[in-house]
Amino acid sequence: MFGICNLAIVPVRSEPSDRSEIVTQLLFGEHIEILERQNQWALIKIQFDDYEGWVDSKQYQVISEANYNQLSKEAIILNADLIDYITAPENLLLPIPLGASLTFLNNSEINTSNFDFEGTKTSGVKPKSALINTAFMYLNAPYLWGGKTPFGIDCSGFTQMVYKLNGYKIHRDASQQALDGEPLSFIEESEAGDLAFFDNDEGNIIHVGIIMDNNYIIHASGKVRIDRLDHLGIYNPELNKHTHKLRVIKKII
Repeated sequence: MFGICNLAIVPVRSEPSDRSEIVTQLLFGEHIEILERQNQWALIKIQFDDYEGWVDSKQYQVISEANYNQLSKEAIILNADLIDYITAPENLLLPIPLGASLTFLNNSEINTSNFDFEGTKTSGVKPKSALINTAFMYLNAPYLWGGKTPFGIDCSGFTQMVYKLNGYKIHRDASQQALDGEPLSFIEESEAGDLAFFDNDEGNIIHVGIIMDNNYIIHASGKVRIDRLDHLGIYNPELNKHTHKLRVIKKII
């Protein structure tokens, strides 16, 4: 079976329970493969990044395999504003966040609710220089484990969404993202838009941020914020200490 998210933001959980932790989110218009059903729950795989988790079966719309495959081939069209809304007959308004997918709206077999969107859209690959401007749109968004929106986002959700809005596909988790791209030896070799990864005492990648010019980094830690970056890691001037230990810098694009 296959489906599409027809709500603004849907939690994707590690287990089939409302009490289970949120591992990521489905945004409006993202399409999925349904791997398993268990009572009111469905184990899904998100087409964009192959991420798996459990969602409530009442929080998506079933679509055909043909429509799933067609959506997977089409260029992704995304909402480009912090928040906008979808309209439908009878004056229904559905708020949608930055990065919600609008690709399916022209497909009448999927868009059975006759949703319409008149806001600002983005599609296609943008120059690498556009990444930082997109990142600024999330500035001060509160940290939320598993989050992918300006109303709550985690470190790798932030980097993935910034890249996605500019036409690039990267994995969901920081440890997965760290496997991609070309490693750089020094901060001085990096460009704005490159990714910096940070590890814990066991050597596991636990954090990621987007490098800016002049040894600054924008990342989600408590909130999406800008801090200094040096060869040791992230320096937080408010705390007057380094908060994250630098492991590697990667040129992804």
